[in-house]
Amino acid sequence: MLPEGAPRALGMSDVAAHAGVSHQTVSRVVNGHPNVAPTTRERVLRSIAELGYRPNTAARALVTGSTRTIGLVTSHINQYGPAQTLLGLEKAARAAGYSLGVAILDDDSEGAMREAVDRFVAQSVDAVVALSTYGQAVEALGRFRAPVPLIAVQVGHDPVHPTVWVDQEVGAALATRHLLGLGHRTVQHVTGPGDSLEARGRVVGWRRELVSAGAPVPDVAYGNWWPSSGHAAGRQLAARVRAGRRSGEPVTAVFVANDQMALGVINALHDEGLSVPGDVSVVGFDDVPEAAYYTPPLTTVRQDFAELGRRGVQSVLARLRGEAFHAEPVMPQLVVRASTGPPPAA
Repeated sequence: MLPEGAPRALGMSDVAAHAGVSHQTVSRVVNGHPNVAPTTRERVLRSIAELGYRPNTAARALVTGSTRTIGLVTSHINQYGPAQTLLGLEKAARAAGYSLGVAILDDDSEGAMREAVDRFVAQSVDAVVALSTYGQAVEALGRFRAPVPLIAVQVGHDPVHPTVWVDQEVGAALATRHLLGLGHRTVQHVTGPGDSLEARGRVVGWRRELVSAGAPVPDVAYGNWWPSSGHAAGRQLAARVRAGRRSGEPVTAVFVANDQMALGVINALHDEGLSVPGDVSVVGFDDVPEAAYYTPPLTTVRQDFAELGRRGVQSVLARLRGEAFHAEPVMPQLVVRASTGPPPAA
């Protein structure tokens, strides 16, 4: 019993009276039922906003069997790609009337992934989205049998399980084709970690484009996504530039697997007395907000993380409705800036 004078919590009946509709209509709007006229839905939502009504999610879950919550399992959230994908998923989930619970893995083992999924299932989430591009966690997703829809994000195409992803191979091909089109004999590559599916996809796209063009395929230089590893790779690249000048096989272009490593590469080339793009053209990947302000501004491959999140939530909602949803991959875009140009004259 509420103490005398205590404010009464708002209920659906209050919203119904304010909007001039039935209690059932308010319930349909709150629970996302499609059979509500747009003008009526707008009137109810306006009343909800004006009154400051907050649905009782526990009571609604008992009635509908839905908590309107999606669980997200992810890792490496300190890296740009996973962080932006998380933001895209959260925004899309919120727009659909869902909240997003997040579990961040300490490691990429199958056990850690399974434990996180099981924990979300125990919390009665409506679905689980798994975002990981590393190691055993990705391989394990195909073996999971969860009692709720399980959607994989950024793991590449899977003909059996629902996935949404950016086509990394296409992005790498765009970068490589751009450099070859400028007249470079071949394109060096600084790759990401070997256990990253994204890094592997970018290697495949780079190599395939070189082979298709009949260009030599150099050995890759290895990085770990961070600028320091790009700097070390840039030092190696400078040595290749000098060796190529002596051998008559010039080294004049590099595709770097992400923008942060590209920053390190550009810095190292500068330290070695080489100019970008005068001596070496550089292309990155991701289009981080700072890329346009590098010196020089960085040509890069942009991933649409907002669209990736939207398609991930679309896939979840389709599964919850019992519908098939086969998303096409999100296509990356090449953003050309000042870090690329024709090779230096012989």
